[in-house]
Amino acid sequence: MNLTQKRESLKKFYKPVGLVLYKLHVPPNLITLFSLLIGTFSALAYYYENLILAFCFLLISGVLDLSDGMVARLSDRTTKFGAVFDWIADKWVDGLVLGIVGYLYAGPFITVLVITVSMLHSFIKPVVYAEIGYQVKIKGRIQDPLEEVGFFGRPETHLVLIIFTILEYLNAPIGLTFGIKLITFLTFLSLLSRILYLYKNFGTQDNE
Repeated sequence: MNLTQKRESLKKFYKPVGLVLYKLHVPPNLITLFSLLIGTFSALAYYYENLILAFCFLLISGVLDLSDGMVARLSDRTTKFGAVFDWIADKWVDGLVLGIVGYLYAGPFITVLVITVSMLHSFIKPVVYAEIGYQVKIKGRIQDPLEEVGFFGRPETHLVLIIFTILEYLNAPIGLTFGIKLITFLTFLSLLSRILYLYKNFGTQDNE
């Protein structure tokens, strides 16, 4: 499962939102800020155990996160700051949501573990850009092999979190306690696959 590879197929779900925001001339960075704030509200809703609000806010935050880059490209307003700000907003939301859900439903050890593997899974990419030198961009995105390596990133994390939030709300036999542990395990395996890929392909190259 790698939803990043299926970005084009997923456009039908968020493209209408992006087009509306584009026609309203909403600045891309403002969309990113809204995504950050609504993602923060989702984390707070999880903290106060309002699962319906948490689910809705997380879904809206995710759609806005997918839309900001689209609006930036349509309006020809892509900037390096925007790319960095988008990255920061993503990690802020991920850290808060995973941290709070982990703390409430699985305890401190799983909380530390899920945040650590999630951040490593993401931050391994800019390290690769810097050390190996991927710089070519297509439609505003750096093209690197790690896009197709690993099977459980941010989109998959949010999807699983949303599914298990619904199950928790419905008092199903498995809920967020199992869901956050599953996210931790799958993210770790995905991170491991990226590390093994890098070792296999670049393990013998000198660091000049």
